[in-house]
Amino acid sequence: MLTLVNTNATEELGKIIGSVAEPGDNLVLTGDLGAGKTTLTKGIALGLGIDQMIKSPTYTIIREYQQGRLPLYHMDVYRIESGADDLGLDDYFEGEGLSVIEWGKQLGEYLPEDYLELILAKDEQEEQLRQVEWLIHGDKAEKFQARILNAWETK
Repeated sequence: MLTLVNTNATEELGKIIGSVAEPGDNLVLTGDLGAGKTTLTKGIALGLGIDQMIKSPTYTIIREYQQGRLPLYHMDVYRIESGADDLGLDDYFEGEGLSVIEWGKQLGEYLPEDYLELILAKDEQEEQLRQVEWLIHGDKAEKFQARILNAWETK
């Protein structure tokens, strides 16, 4: 469990994630509306060297950002109820970039086989505070988490 004290800390964690990401890493972001999923993704983009404005792809489903050290594939699959198999997501999950999937549990069986899940939870008393829980799904995800935590601890 990791505690983020404010949105700056959430963005800082994102920068670290972006700086240590490797091609084919998959990150699922889970949390209620306003939990910080898009703020975290903005930090990830900065960590990858992407200075383009990051917007939630709620209606477009997938936004690609190619200008960084690695491509960033930002997905918001909240509105996916069926047809996930038609989106060609495996091309992203197994591609040369980092896939960040908001509301990833909506994909069910179409989730990548190997991914790191971050569950962002708002604190009931302290509005800015976030708790981050990590769920590891696979060997690559375990290594990804280790790189993130190592960089977080040495910052």
